Amino acid sequence: MHEIFIQNDDQRAIIETVQRFVAEEVTPRAAELDANVNPEDSFSWEIVERAHEVGIRQMTLAEQYGGLGTDSLTTSMVIEELGKGDLGVSVIFAQTLKIAQIMQAALNKEQQSRVLPAFSEDPRGMLGIGITEPDNASNYFIPHPTPFRTSAEKVEGGWIVNGMKHFISNGNRSSFYLLFVQTTKGVGLAEGSTCFLLERDREGFSIGGVHDKMGERLANNAELIFQDCFIPDENVVGEVGNGFNVLAKFFPQSNAYAGASVLGVAEACYTKAVDWAKIRVQGGKPIIEHDGIRAQLAEMRMLIDASRSYIHRACYLADHQEQGWDKTLGVLPKTMASQAAWKIATWCLEIHGGHGYMKEFGVAKLVRDAACFLHSDGVNRTLFLKAANFIFEE
Repeated sequence: MHEIFIQNDDQRAIIETVQRFVAEEVTPRAAELDANVNPEDSFSWEIVERAHEVGIRQMTLAEQYGGLGTDSLTTSMVIEELGKGDLGVSVIFAQTLKIAQIMQAALNKEQQSRVLPAFSEDPRGMLGIGITEPDNASNYFIPHPTPFRTSAEKVEGGWIVNGMKHFISNGNRSSFYLLFVQTTKGVGLAEGSTCFLLERDREGFSIGGVHDKMGERLANNAELIFQDCFIPDENVVGEVGNGFNVLAKFFPQSNAYAGASVLGVAEACYTKAVDWAKIRVQGGKPIIEHDGIRAQLAEMRMLIDASRSYIHRACYLADHQEQGWDKTLGVLPKTMASQAAWKIATWCLEIHGGHGYMKEFGVAKLVRDAACFLHSDGVNRTLFLKAANFIFEE
């Protein structure tokens, strides 16, 4: 895989471990889990526990916390491989791996000592991040001078939080969260929000509905409900009123990780299209021997390779910003990969003809999954606007 980017034997061993994990634990059960009517039944703790056993779940943690300390480039390769097996599985681990990285950078020593060992040792330890609200999604990405509806009032020793987040990946499965709420009235979320460390068992915090999604079903997204939830001062991450900068400062490669997840779907579509084109005979020969199909497959391959290179560039430079990081790398790799994945998924459907429309061929699931990241992790049109603001800022 991607030989130009695999620089050492440790990286190769990690990727090979993930490939075996996908082949043995994810691919055989993905379609069955996806078909469950109740979205909570589509999530598999068995997959999570097995990922813990082989070291995937906690690999971005430093060795002192039981991880491998994988860099962002290697992590993106892992996320991509997981996406080949199933988008939802890739997303639940991409979220956990990236939030573990944020926590190591943004939490103070005392907070790290409370959270990271407990997360590392728990075979079911998952992580979530509470940002999106019914009224604030694209507002966050621009950002627009609108406050979060979820707010915190200062009291002695801490804060009282009220409000709701929704569409939260791993929302109903996480042990710990990073929560972004409004702490200053009369200003937008960029100036008046604070990041808090949130434990699952915190009184006043509960899980609302689990969203019933068209795709990415092996990952759960849920509502987070806060009703007079007390969060102590020692759970403030960074500075009060400066929460919006936590993600920008400590984790610029989040967008590229999302791109890696959906790129895995694109690769699964490409592989399925090639395999079908080799065996489907029309006009007296396999359709892969027809020029139109061959050219379309070549374009699919081009889009995959170009998207991967963009993702890898962003992830490498996120860890080595002095070598040429620019802010558009924090928003554009996902848009490129998701648009490529959607195009490749629909072409895969077309290449399969009527067979692709039949559920038993597995194309329908890939199309549903590919649609996810046209919106998730930022609506693409919004991200283009954010990139334009970076490009043309004074």
